Amino acid sequence: MAMASFMAGDDFMLKLSRLETDMEMIAKKAIYAGAKVVADAMKINLKGVLSDEATGELVEAMGITPIKLLGGQWTAKIGFDGYDANGVAYQLIARILESGTSTRKKKPFMRKTMNQVKKQVAEVMTQVIDEEMKKIFG
Repeated sequence: MAMASFMAGDDFMLKLSRLETDMEMIAKKAIYAGAKVVADAMKINLKGVLSDEATGELVEAMGITPIKLLGGQWTAKIGFDGYDANGVAYQLIARILESGTSTRKKKPFMRKTMNQVKKQVAEVMTQVIDEEMKKIFG
């Protein structure tokens, strides 16, 4: 049986080494770009379901968690932090808007957002990864 031998050049090995070193940065950059698309769209949709009397505090309470590696997957969450002037958690207010209660009609904005931007998020994340790979591999 004929066999061929192949040895990677120094330049190639250097690029692979840099890719390994930069992997975390690339993952975080891509996830943040995708999370920003979701957060921006969610703020617009949230404003659309709030009443005219809303203070805007709920929109301001929304943010993106730090990006972490959990169970082998890079992840970030978009959610609400803090309490309103009456001591009610913004997370609870958002959940009531999204799911409704026995006395309040639901006004979904989270599900609507995710359905709207799913494809755009994947495209943005892929674009960031491709750009970063081009910087490494040329």
